[in-house]
Formats: sequence, C-alpha cells, structure tokens
Amino acid sequence: MSKTLVAYFSAESGSTKALAETLAMVTGADKFEIVPAKPYSKADLNYSNPLARCNREQIAKKDVPIAGTVVNMADYDTVLIGFPIWYYNAPMIIKTFVQQYDLAGKKIGLFATSGGSDIGKTAEKLMPYLKNGATVSGAQVFARSASEEVLKAWVDTL
Repeated sequence: MSKTLVAYFSAESGSTKALAETLAMVTGADKFEIVPAKPYSKADLNYSNPLARCNREQIAKKDVPIAGTVVNMADYDTVLIGFPIWYYNAPMIIKTFVQQYDLAGKKIGLFATSGGSDIGKTAEKLMPYLKNGATVSGAQVFARSASEEVLKAWVDTL
C-alpha cells in the first residue's frame, strides 16, 4: 500500500498551508509542516527590504535550520513538497529539507503558491540538493483555492 506525505513551508499569509491541508485531505496523506528553528518575523519576510532575512538567505544560499524531522521518511512512496515561490525559486528552507532525506525512488511532487510567478525552473534548481539521484516527478503552482478535483488530477499525473 502506498503512503503519501505532504511536507510544506508556509509564510505569513498561510496560502501554502491552506493548499497543503486540502492536498493532504484529497490524497489521504500525512502532513509535516516545515518550520524554521528560528521563526520568521514579519520584518524577516519583507522581500522589498534587501536586508531582510529572506533575501539574505536566498542570495547567500544559506541552509535554514528546521525545527523537527520526519522520523519515518522511509515509509513514504510519494512526497509532495509545498512552498511559496521566492524569487522564482523555492525558499532555502526547502533546499535544507530535501538535503536531510534520501528521497531516491520516491515520487516527488512540488506544489507552490505565488502572488504572480509561475513554477519556472524551480524543480531544476532544486535538483542539486537531492541525494542519490532522486528526481522531481512534477511541479505546479496552484491558487490557494484550487479545487479538490484539480489537486487530485495533478497528483495522479506524478
């Protein structure tokens, strides 16, 4: 029997969290919220300030320590990883997350929310952080209000 995990990082608006919860419900998946060990403040997420933490992390490609781990990652056949798009890319916390686990042989789907960007080359940019030849099966930006039917159809394509 296959088992699915929805792992997600959500910033202050909660759009990615809402989408992840719907996706987990539709697929019967377990959920894991990717939370930074040092929580982001509103100022940390102010992308219009070049000195904001989110910008410094992206530019420096810094690992972002995560609070907690998925203790049973080996049990999952499919891992759906969600995040907001930051600078046409996944936030560095997502890169830190995927480096922590051997995801080889698993179906990996990336789902994102964005205020206007598409998924672009996000999957391609994430590839160097994946271990042992793991690959991304599909990547898609969704509206927070994506229907259950749309989400289920996407998962079925992975």
